Amino acid sequence: MKPTILTCAVTGTFPTRAHNPALPVTPAEIADACIGAAKAGAAICHIHVREPSTGLPSMKLEYYRDVVQRIRTSGTDLIINLTAGPGGRFMPSDDNPAIAGPGTNFVSPEIRTQHIVELKPEICTLDLNTNWFGGGAVINSPRNVKIMAERMYAAGVKPEMEVFDSGDLVLAADLVADGTLKQPLLFQIVTGIKYGFPSTPEAMMLARSMLPKGCEWAAFGAGRHAFTMLAQAYILGGHCRIGMEDTVHLAKGTPAPDNAALVSKAAGIITALGGRIATPSEARDMLGLAKNRKT
Repeated sequence: MKPTILTCAVTGTFPTRAHNPALPVTPAEIADACIGAAKAGAAICHIHVREPSTGLPSMKLEYYRDVVQRIRTSGTDLIINLTAGPGGRFMPSDDNPAIAGPGTNFVSPEIRTQHIVELKPEICTLDLNTNWFGGGAVINSPRNVKIMAERMYAAGVKPEMEVFDSGDLVLAADLVADGTLKQPLLFQIVTGIKYGFPSTPEAMMLARSMLPKGCEWAAFGAGRHAFTMLAQAYILGGHCRIGMEDTVHLAKGTPAPDNAALVSKAAGIITALGGRIATPSEARDMLGLAKNRKT
């Protein structure tokens, strides 16, 4: 069997320090969390940034730059995966739903990918979902997705398509057919988000059956099913993801002390099932990154 690529999503947008005081918030903390996850076995770290003073999600280029520079000068061989998900949320106001209400961060695809174009990580996420998510409407129109994909490819960055429901995979098939998405493809199946794929074996099997042939794929479960869905992804032949974006608990009632502990537990599950964790070099070869590696 090929080795399993383990990704660590270190902070995300929804967990807060009220959920777990160990959640990384500042650029230094986020970078340190990535480096610690790499030492525990993660080949890839998926990165969001936050406002250091409040812990709220941020899209500021300066924070992304700080995190990326810290990782790149740390001596780790970690593959950097920056999110391009923020910037697609529309919160309709109560008085006039055609007008954006508080919490809206809907911006152009160019703004959503500014940090990708400038910092050129090896991978970045490309969300294909349009759904009700986290109390608001997430909108990723085909037009905007195409613009974002074009900018990613032009920057030499590999998009990781995040799919939350079956319709996202229908869109993906259309984008492959019209040439927007280019081989070799990489997908991340998201389960456990309300109104999307549930965290069940049946849902993950459906998603896997709809993937384009020959692609590499990973999957994860948000919340209390994070580790069960990690095992399910491995069993079905996929790669795996864990991290404090997805769960802030090491076990029921046990807060994770850090992202590295989550990675260590995930690696233990994979090896106990007979797998082997991929090194960053092996991950690059499998994902077609080795020839275009950014320094």
